[in-house]
Amino acid sequence: SILVYAFGPLSLEFSYWLPALLFVTLIFILNAKPLIERMTVGLDSYEIETFGKMILLSAVILPLLPNREIVPYIPLSPFKIWLAVVVISTISYGGYIAQKYIFPDKGYFVTGIIGGTYSSTATTVVLARKGGREGKNPIVEAAMIAATSMMYIRLIVVAAVFNMDVAYSLAIPFILLAAGSFAVSALLMAGERKEGKKSDFVDDNPLEFGTAFLFAILFVAMMVLTRYVTQEYGGAGLQILSFVVGFTDIDPFVPSLLTGKYMVSHAEIVSSVMIAARSNNLLKAIYAVWFGKFADTYRAASVIALLGVVTIVWAVKL
Repeated sequence: SILVYAFGPLSLEFSYWLPALLFVTLIFILNAKPLIERMTVGLDSYEIETFGKMILLSAVILPLLPNREIVPYIPLSPFKIWLAVVVISTISYGGYIAQKYIFPDKGYFVTGIIGGTYSSTATTVVLARKGGREGKNPIVEAAMIAATSMMYIRLIVVAAVFNMDVAYSLAIPFILLAAGSFAVSALLMAGERKEGKKSDFVDDNPLEFGTAFLFAILFVAMMVLTRYVTQEYGGAGLQILSFVVGFTDIDPFVPSLLTGKYMVSHAEIVSSVMIAARSNNLLKAIYAVWFGKFADTYRAASVIALLGVVTIVWAVKL
């Protein structure tokens, strides 16, 4: 209403294009009121707060941090440490938003693909539980395999952000492994003619401040541990560490490996990333049969475990 009363003064003080533009803008906004209302009702206010946190992490905290090394045992500046947090959080947050708002009702398979962009392990657990409740369902098994496929793509993206040379070395094996597992998923999907059901996939938002700070702590801890292991035991120790870390969470480990300055070769770093992915696949295979039922999820578990075996065989050849 105030803007309408401003048309007279605007017409006297400015060219006619300005009040005309204001008029057109008001018409568009008024016509969009039903859509805006539906979006407002459907949007969780908590998500708006979370988006604000994303801006705070990336556009406020990151530029304020010093870009120089300040701790002798940590070969990275606070800026680069927090940059790793921002990169991983952005990838995770993007996958979360896509799964929750863009593809909320597209079935289990899309849940596997989108969920795999930010946590293939959590996605495998949720889908295995779903399969255990519903009985044998090829779509659920295909979704679990697709989540692991997306893990390979995700690792290539993370490597490209922090170390392009490692990304180039990982690209061929990881793309081939992802393509092969997607092909198996497609075969399972082709043998099932049922429509995809709503996934009901609910996971905690990965952009909580607690999660971000925990990642930063784990990132630094992994960097210190990796530096100690490489100094004391060399490349062989790093590979053993990679295998062990793969049974936990590889997200803090991989960026710390890619950004740190260690006395190991390029091939040993690439091999270590692949070994961590391999043992993480074994963990997911165990989860698939543990949280589901062996008779219902053994095919997905077998494929995921096979991907792990192929990954480590490839890593050993490097």
